[in-house]
Amino acid sequence: MVEPKTSRRHRDLERIEREALAIGHQQAVDAGALGYMARLLVQATLPHKDPGQGVSTFERSNGDFHLVVMAPPRIGLPWGKCPRVLLCWLATEAVRTRSRRIELGPNLSAFMRELGQVPTGGRWGTITRLRDQVRRLFSSTIRCSYTRPGHFEDSGFVIASHTSLWWKPAAPEQSDPFDSFVELSHDFFQAIINRPIPVDLRVLRALRSPLALDVYCWLTYRASYLSQPVEIPWPVLALQFGADYADVRKFRYFFLRQAKAVLKLYPEARVSEGAKDLILRPASPHVPRRKPA
Repeated sequence: MVEPKTSRRHRDLERIEREALAIGHQQAVDAGALGYMARLLVQATLPHKDPGQGVSTFERSNGDFHLVVMAPPRIGLPWGKCPRVLLCWLATEAVRTRSRRIELGPNLSAFMRELGQVPTGGRWGTITRLRDQVRRLFSSTIRCSYTRPGHFEDSGFVIASHTSLWWKPAAPEQSDPFDSFVELSHDFFQAIINRPIPVDLRVLRALRSPLALDVYCWLTYRASYLSQPVEIPWPVLALQFGADYADVRKFRYFFLRQAKAVLKLYPEARVSEGAKDLILRPASPHVPRRKPA
């Protein structure tokens, strides 16, 4: 028997409330849960859902900033929660080690535990989904542009310049004879370590919706520099977050629903709904910015 959606949502909110109590009792740094996200992937984000077979280009805009993600048509674009968590893990390791070469652990299970995932097999298992999204992400090219009156700036880069995976899906616990690693491209590495956005990894693990992850990272990013209230029209937010939604009203409904879950985990954020816009007020970042060790 299929569980009703309302029951699942109620159960998820109860789970998030329990997580919020634990997070509220200990700072991310003290809990060993300090993570980072690249600023450019907080300003605009990846697809929430599978764009479909053969779709190889995805675009989003945030004011003057424009993000384009391109992938080989035979592989496809990265989408959903998995590449977001993976990008956060990569950024965290890059900031921690100050190295472009990121070691992925002795075996597939160890790496999946680093991402907060439990290895499961089969066509719809976590192992299959992770391998698929890893390939999509590391095969993608990103272009970023800023357009202002009298000025245009554009840059492009791949996520990884070299990827070497020795994972065995049928034996995820088996150690491999060679270490799996990814070497981030020089430009993407610089984009990561240039003012990365501190986040609480416990929040990323607690939130299941990719839209909720985007909202959380964006809110703590905006809080890091917001000095006065700002009103953001819903159509503008839809261009940044909601490319998968049919219309602005539908986007607004899902944004507010996911924001409700985010605010349980990040109650310091000051967000309210206006007649035609979302209102942000100055607040403390969820994880205060600090100089990485």
